[in-house]
Amino acid sequence: MSKILVSYFSASGVTKRKAEALAKEVNGDLYEIIPKQVYTNEDLNWNNSNSRTSIEIKNKNLRPEIENISIDINSYETIYIGFPIWWGIAPNIIKTFIDNIDLSNKKIITFCTSGGSSLSPATKDLQETYPQALIENGRRL
Repeated sequence: MSKILVSYFSASGVTKRKAEALAKEVNGDLYEIIPKQVYTNEDLNWNNSNSRTSIEIKNKNLRPEIENISIDINSYETIYIGFPIWWGIAPNIIKTFIDNIDLSNKKIITFCTSGGSSLSPATKDLQETYPQALIENGRRL
C-alpha cells in the first residue's frame, strides 16, 4: 500500500477542515504548509489591489516564504496538495512548497476550497509551472 500525504495551505481555516477530512478518508498523513508571515484579514482583501494577496497573485514568480518543511517527503508516493482558490488559481505559497520538495516519482493530486471557482485552471497553472511533475486535477471540496 502506498503512503499518502495530505498537504495543505489554509488562510482562514476552511481548507484545513477539508484537508483533515480528506486525510481521514484516504488514510493519509496530514501536513500544513505554514507561511512565515501569517495572512491577516487585510492581506486577504481581494477588493484591495494593494493587499498582500493581490500583489502576490499578480507576480507568478513571487514565492512567499514558508516555515521549514519538517516532513520526509521521500516516504510518500502520493501527495495531495490543497489550497483555497485565489483569483482562479492556487496561491503562490503552493509554488513555494512545490519548489522545496522533490516531486520525482510522486503522484500529485490537487484539491481546493472555493466559493464557486473550478479547480481545473489552478491545476493547469501548476502543470504548466512544473511540466516535469505528474500533477492531477482532484476536486473542489
